[in-house]
Amino acid sequence: MRMLYTKKGDTGTSTLFGVCDRFLKSDDVFEALGTLDELNSLLGVCRSRVHSIPSVLGNVKVSNMIFVVQENLFTLQAKLAGAPKSLSPDAVAVLEDYIAAIEGRIKNPHGFIITGETELSALFDYARAVSRRAERSVVRIIDKMPIDGDTTAYLNRISSLLYALARYAARNTKEKKPRYTTRSEPAV
Repeated sequence: MRMLYTKKGDTGTSTLFGVCDRFLKSDDVFEALGTLDELNSLLGVCRSRVHSIPSVLGNVKVSNMIFVVQENLFTLQAKLAGAPKSLSPDAVAVLEDYIAAIEGRIKNPHGFIITGETELSALFDYARAVSRRAERSVVRIIDKMPIDGDTTAYLNRISSLLYALARYAARNTKEKKPRYTTRSEPAV
């Protein structure tokens, strides 16, 4: 018995839960599922590197915050794939609590930031950009799938959390803002 491959997708098709029909893997639904998977994988990279960041919300470690998001992303993926799954009613509120706790420990940058002051802050900013793409890909299939407001709100809040985490990871640095100039010399 093979566990790591089935050969069923060798023709470029796949299926969803409870559906006998096969669909092209290029379908927008699989694009959304794949982008959520990419985000979850990138969050795993971030989580593996947060050991140097202190807890933000009481005794809730940043790694635990990310883990909660990862678990919920699996729930969203299963839901989009047709499984009878849903987020807990307080999932959005939990992210809002995390964001509020982080906001209490950082300065609001009031504008755009050039990413990369620390490796971890850059990874969080990268994950934020992927989360925005994931959100757009899910919104693109609203007319095909039963996507509720909690799903879209949760996806929107993930990017806010990742932005806050990026600023928190770079809190001891002087993050730079774009100068909006056409000069080619580097900023000092």
